[in-house]
Amino acid sequence: MPSPLATNAKDMAPTDPNFIAGLAKGLALLGAFDTTHQRMNATQAASRAGLTRAAARRYLLTLEALGYLESDGSYFWLTPKVMQFSGNYLASAQLPRVVQPYLDQLAGQTGGAFSVVVADGGEVVIVARSRAALVGAVQALPPDKAPSPIDWRNEQARQIRSVMTMAQGLHLGARLPMHATSTGLVLLSQWDEAKRSQWLHDHELTRLTPQTITSPTVLTAQLTHIRQQHWAYAQDAHELGVAAIAVPLQRGDGDVVAALNVVMASGGQSSSDEARRIAQWLPWLQEAALQLRSVL
Repeated sequence: MPSPLATNAKDMAPTDPNFIAGLAKGLALLGAFDTTHQRMNATQAASRAGLTRAAARRYLLTLEALGYLESDGSYFWLTPKVMQFSGNYLASAQLPRVVQPYLDQLAGQTGGAFSVVVADGGEVVIVARSRAALVGAVQALPPDKAPSPIDWRNEQARQIRSVMTMAQGLHLGARLPMHATSTGLVLLSQWDEAKRSQWLHDHELTRLTPQTITSPTVLTAQLTHIRQQHWAYAQDAHELGVAAIAVPLQRGDGDVVAALNVVMASGGQSSSDEARRIAQWLPWLQEAALQLRSVL
């Protein structure tokens, strides 16, 4: 006899007997901290998490006692202990472990900055990223005392600064808006119409740059095109000066489980510049996606 309780936790309603509201509220408070809300008092945290001030204060004090928050008596902030969860995910989840060698191989062959992301609500989350590009740039520097022309050293320093700049905001666990990133666009394009319509209804298309698409109608048309060509290109939509190309990552059964992309400085703005970047990077991404399909 089937249980009257929810069998799929993702579909569980707050009224379900198995749903623990206190746990949900505590996690909501942890999730309220971000780059623009690094330190919050009880009033600010309550507003962010949708709680009363009194309830938020109790949860904050409990999380402090457990070591997930620190406080000066008025404001609270996250401790490194919260990283335990991301570390446990990266250590136990199959996807990051499977794709990491492929990302490093791609970076070693091309010098590009590659990432694999998954969808989570209104954002995408980076679960793996290449490491070889920055390492290679650093290793290319000559010894400090080695003679070399000053212009050559300046060029090496410029390259390292470029790689490090591209790395900002691309750390593991970084969350980026779906509607303004190549990976988010390619993942959205793979959803069926009902799921995509619900997502558009639930999430605001925030303008981040003058190039960000904020019209659901325009975005829907773009997603249809991306679905047909099976890749996405985004430039200056999330951050000015940054371009990216993404492809979906599929399992052997065809289900899309993540997206793979390469990020680069956008440089020129002409259609020929865009075509050159796509011609340079898309084949690498498509080949990697094809190889990964047999192991995901």
